[in-house]
Amino acid sequence: MPIAQDDSLSEFAARRIKAAGETVIDALLPPHDLLALETDPIAKRMWADVTFLDAPWCEACGLPFEYAVPGGSLCARCAVKRPVCDHARAPMVYDEGSRALVLSFKHGGRTEGLASFAAQMRRAGRDVLAGADCLIPVPLHPTRLIKRRYNQAALLARALAKITSAEFAPDILFRTKRTQSQGGFNARARIANVRGAFSVKQAGRIKGAHLVLIDDVYTTGATLEACARSLKRAGAAQVDGICLARVAKAATLPT
Repeated sequence: MPIAQDDSLSEFAARRIKAAGETVIDALLPPHDLLALETDPIAKRMWADVTFLDAPWCEACGLPFEYAVPGGSLCARCAVKRPVCDHARAPMVYDEGSRALVLSFKHGGRTEGLASFAAQMRRAGRDVLAGADCLIPVPLHPTRLIKRRYNQAALLARALAKITSAEFAPDILFRTKRTQSQGGFNARARIANVRGAFSVKQAGRIKGAHLVLIDDVYTTGATLEACARSLKRAGAAQVDGICLARVAKAATLPT
């Protein structure tokens, strides 16, 4: 279901400010091709260490399996308690091999690899993208957005929308609670940290829709769960998630 493109003055101004910010980033950190493996030894080393993911994996959370399993199989954690986020996928493992690549994008302003990231996310998320209406980036709190200068999830979602039929919808989900960074928290603390942190604007626009959340790193899935819960309460029929990378070890079983 297409989403109307009625822009408020504030939304227009925010886009203009963001575009200006990206121009400044390009000036300070001149882009180079992250896939220029023959001419860029740093890029070659970064990509060579990445472990890419594909099926077989848990039907729900996308945790990779070490052996072939029947279609629709669930990992132990999802079998005990099925996630609110219907399906989650990621094209690469988040580990020592990919950390530099991901963090240089997330915190270092290196946005020139977006096309490559989006292509990999489309590959890994091909099943959840089928029939998807909208791509919704996990939002940052406004104070954190000012500090970081851009929302990496929004950049990924916009790049992915350019190569899929789903619509980029950054004005649906908002972070209303300034949460602490999830780094260093265990699974239970991560859930508590993002509880009640998200709200939906204009719920009528997503009733019955198939939505795909976009984020950078999937660790325990707590953030996707909180977002999916808010979107489903607002009337979304299906909410999936695609992240750039994910931790590949099994999370603690829910209690």
